[in-house]
Amino acid sequence: MTGRLWAALSVLLMTGLSALSLGGPIFYFISWMLVLMLAYSLVSVLLSTRLVTLSQVLSSPRVERGDSASLHLGLMSKNPLPMSPVGLSLNLMDGRSQVSLYPGFFGEKQADFSLRFNHVGLWGCGAESITLSDIFGLFKINKEIKTSLPQMLVLPRGFEVQALPFATMDDGRALPNRSGEDVTSPEDTRAYRQGDPFKRIHWKLSSRHRELVVRRFEVPAPPDTLILMDVTQPLGGEDKPEGRLRLRDTLCETALAVASMQMAGEHPVRLPLYGTKQSEFHADRQGSLHLLKEELALQLFRGGEPFDKVLNLELRRMRRTGATAIITTRLDAAVTEGVINIRQSGPNVRFYLITFDYDHARYTPYIAQLQQRLVEVNYVTPA
Repeated sequence: MTGRLWAALSVLLMTGLSALSLGGPIFYFISWMLVLMLAYSLVSVLLSTRLVTLSQVLSSPRVERGDSASLHLGLMSKNPLPMSPVGLSLNLMDGRSQVSLYPGFFGEKQADFSLRFNHVGLWGCGAESITLSDIFGLFKINKEIKTSLPQMLVLPRGFEVQALPFATMDDGRALPNRSGEDVTSPEDTRAYRQGDPFKRIHWKLSSRHRELVVRRFEVPAPPDTLILMDVTQPLGGEDKPEGRLRLRDTLCETALAVASMQMAGEHPVRLPLYGTKQSEFHADRQGSLHLLKEELALQLFRGGEPFDKVLNLELRRMRRTGATAIITTRLDAAVTEGVINIRQSGPNVRFYLITFDYDHARYTPYIAQLQQRLVEVNYVTPA
């Protein structure tokens, strides 16, 4: 109900009482006109709730952070009675707003809105409700849209970083996958070929087959690059505009940058995600980067395992890891201990601290401990 409705009811009450008490035709005429106006308004609004439909769609299902897309709205009316413009309550990236569209009599109205997506994640954009009103403004009905909003998956945008060096052996070569170095377990056998070393001859099997047979050993796999990203609620950024969202963006984009650089050199990359829903990305070619972008964009950054616990859990992978990148917004005693334990397990470690105040005094003792253990420390400030 609106203020105009209460005013119309007040006038109807006065004219009705005047008509009944005085019997003047003019009062009956005004009363009947008000009754007809009220009936028309109510019927037109009730019909609109059934005969007005809204369609909304985004121009693309996914974009990279910082890019734009269009939201297309289509409003169709099959109401045989004229009505006022339809109000739409929009939930957009830059906040909520109200717009009005007039589909006309048995008509359709379309509108496009350009949206800029500044933060990584899955975002719903579109009209959440519509407001229907009659031409006299007596009745208003707010109708919630039951269908889910169109969703945009905003992907992280990578940047250039230096490649992670692998731990090396005494001769300077990259340390191979240590889980496949046991040459006492042959993978297969084959017939002897000219030039095969005699130490590979399988003498018992050769005597049984009455021909020389040599062992074929497993080829050690190249070392993995392990990327450990903190997917719990980012720490800090409360005093910055959209600080938490910017920290999330930088976490995702730093992980993407490291993975992209390593896969460019055809090094296998593993990125376990211990969020609300646990998953793991594993690939060695850049053609898989689109999958990693989607995995990162879908992270909720709430719940999940505490990051210091994740560091301890991942110690089991160190036998097949040549380099480890650790990306987080928190640096405290527990995290420092976990990083040092990984470094002592063998692989090279690069620590990325995502923060707005990298020069804060509370970080100094922990950074000194990491650097003493030959951990490379890098700071990344959110844009």
